[in-house]
Amino acid sequence: RRPPPPQSPLDKVAAQEGLSLHQLSGKWFLVGIASRCSYLAEHSHQLEATMMTMTVLDGQSLAISTFRKLDRMCWEIKQHYLPTQAPGRFLLKGHRKSSKVDVVVGEADPSSFIILYYQKGRHISVKLYGRTSQVGDAVVDKFEQHARAVGLSEDVTYYFPTYGFCDSADEFHVLD
Repeated sequence: RRPPPPQSPLDKVAAQEGLSLHQLSGKWFLVGIASRCSYLAEHSHQLEATMMTMTVLDGQSLAISTFRKLDRMCWEIKQHYLPTQAPGRFLLKGHRKSSKVDVVVGEADPSSFIILYYQKGRHISVKLYGRTSQVGDAVVDKFEQHARAVGLSEDVTYYFPTYGFCDSADEFHVLD
């Protein structure tokens, strides 16, 4: 008999209850991210303002369009978050089985902020999005508490610029 697989860090994260997905539709600005990603650590001085639009499809899955600059060009990255059995939890499938990402809506006030957890393999990150590019200190404190709860401290927390957003990209700069 094989031992059971180790519990995923995301299994301990409670999803926001009573959330209507339609309330999450619209524009969100990436305010901060807590992650042990080495790319973020090495390039944190080059973070670009990032904005996403969330659209609810068929009442349960989410179409996400993320807009950000790369080499001074605006790019749109399209993703599809598939629903799982549990409310507030989604699956982002990659091209390979190993590239799937689990997504959990940790906490949200649809009028002002949303805190999302992402887990790929054993790596977890927490993102804070706001309806505006700046959120209040109380929201930042909540975000940092969520990050600490999964072992991510301030030294791996990065905040994004509050200006220079893209809200569209031409057809040659879309990644599906």
